[in-house]
Amino acid sequence: MPAAPDTIVLIHGLWVTPRSWEGWKARYEAQGYRVLTPTYPGFGEVEAMRADDSAIAAASVPDTVAHLASVIETVDTPPILMGHSFGGMLTQLLLAKGLGAAGVAIDSAPPEGVRVTPPSQARSLFPALRNPANFHRAVGFTKAEWHYAFTNTLSREESDAVWERYAIAAPGNWVWAYGLLANWRPGRQETWVDYSVDRAPLLFIAGEKDHIMPPAVNRANAKRWGRSPAVTDLIELPGRDHWTCGAPGWEDVADRALAWALESAGRSSLAA
Repeated sequence: MPAAPDTIVLIHGLWVTPRSWEGWKARYEAQGYRVLTPTYPGFGEVEAMRADDSAIAAASVPDTVAHLASVIETVDTPPILMGHSFGGMLTQLLLAKGLGAAGVAIDSAPPEGVRVTPPSQARSLFPALRNPANFHRAVGFTKAEWHYAFTNTLSREESDAVWERYAIAAPGNWVWAYGLLANWRPGRQETWVDYSVDRAPLLFIAGEKDHIMPPAVNRANAKRWGRSPAVTDLIELPGRDHWTCGAPGWEDVADRALAWALESAGRSSLAA
C-alpha cells in the first residue's frame, strides 16, 4: 500500500501570488505537513510584480506546467495538489500527467472543452478582454473590478484591503487564449486535457457566490471528467465567493479540502 501523502503543493491562480495561500500554508504546516507554494516562472513577491510586470506579460502555460511538474517530481511520496482558479486548471493538467496522489481544484478555471460562460464570468473578465492589445500585456484589476470578480461577499473596505495585500496583474494572453478562444481555435490548445485518462482523485470546490468562476463552470468541468475511470467529486459551498481561500471561514474550506484529499488518495487506481 502506498505511503500516505506528507506534502501538499498549493498552486495559485491569476491576479495573485503564493502569498494568497499564506493562511493555508501555516494551517497545514501546523498539522505537520510539508507545504510547497511554487509560483510561475519569473514571478516574485507582490510588490516586485507591481513594480515590473514584464515576467507576467511573458508567461507561458507550457513553461508554467513544466516548472510546477519539476517541483512536484522532487517530492518522494506523491503529494496532494491543490489549485485555486487558474491554479485549479493547472492542477488538472498536472494530474492528467500522472502527478499527485489527489487533487483539489477550488473555484477552478476550466481546461479546453468546457463551453459554459455565465454572464458574471464575462463581466469579470471584461477588463482584460475589452482591448485586443491586452493579449500582449499584463492586465490588472482596479479595486472596483477586483471587488466584483474576487471579493463580492466582502464590504468594499474589506475588499480594498485584500487588493492591497494580494493583487497583481495577470497575463492578458492567458485570459484571451484560454478564457475566450480556447474552444474556438483549431486544434488542441495548451490547456487541452484528455478527459478519459486515469489519474489521481480530483475534487472540485465551487463557491455559490463566485462571479468569475461560477458553480456552473465547475459543474460542467467536473462533468467532462465523466469519461475517466478516476474518482471525481464536486461540492458547492453556499455563500462563498472567488476569494474563498482567504475570505472569512476559509479554515473550514481548507480542512474539508485536506480531509477529502487524505481519504481519497487511497481510492485511486493509480495508487496500487
